[in-house]
Amino acid sequence: MDKKIILATQNKGKINEVQQILSDYQILSMNEYGIEYDVEEDKDTFKENAEKKAREIANLLDGKMCMADDSGIEIEYLNGFPGVHTKRWLNGTDRERNLAILEKLKDVPKQERKINFITAIALSDGKKTISVEAIIQGYVAEEPRGENGFGFDEIFELENGKTLAELSNDEKNQISARKKALELLKERLKYFSDISKS
Repeated sequence: MDKKIILATQNKGKINEVQQILSDYQILSMNEYGIEYDVEEDKDTFKENAEKKAREIANLLDGKMCMADDSGIEIEYLNGFPGVHTKRWLNGTDRERNLAILEKLKDVPKQERKINFITAIALSDGKKTISVEAIIQGYVAEEPRGENGFGFDEIFELENGKTLAELSNDEKNQISARKKALELLKERLKYFSDISKS
């Protein structure tokens, strides 16, 4: 396979998800190129953060194709909190952040626990950058459930009552915001005729 995209993450869960969905491409981590670089996510939107990360990593890799994403949750009852600060509003593990969210929603009824899961993905060679965004909607569960996920998957409850972390990989990939965004991005990959350049 000669189509290579470097994914700007060390998160194995993300790498596996992207590889399953973009199966026509070889998805490589920054580690495989010896890159350790943390881009400051200081923009106002998920899309702007993703674009910044993709451009900066692509420039570090001399114009190789780089994909970056920024994702997070917006909770209606909390006026869109935590939004772009999803990963940073509380120092700690995913579970600790999830429990803190649940505490903020203690005794709030289900109909007021609406949540959006937003994923923005950008692809850049340092000069050209394209980006897409997708959203799935659900409710904040009353407690963490499920073992097959990361981030906020264990508290994101779908209309069918299951959390994202209770789904199989195949089930999750069919409905995830990341899958939706990746499908949109697939349509735009034609803008990069040099995608196979290694």
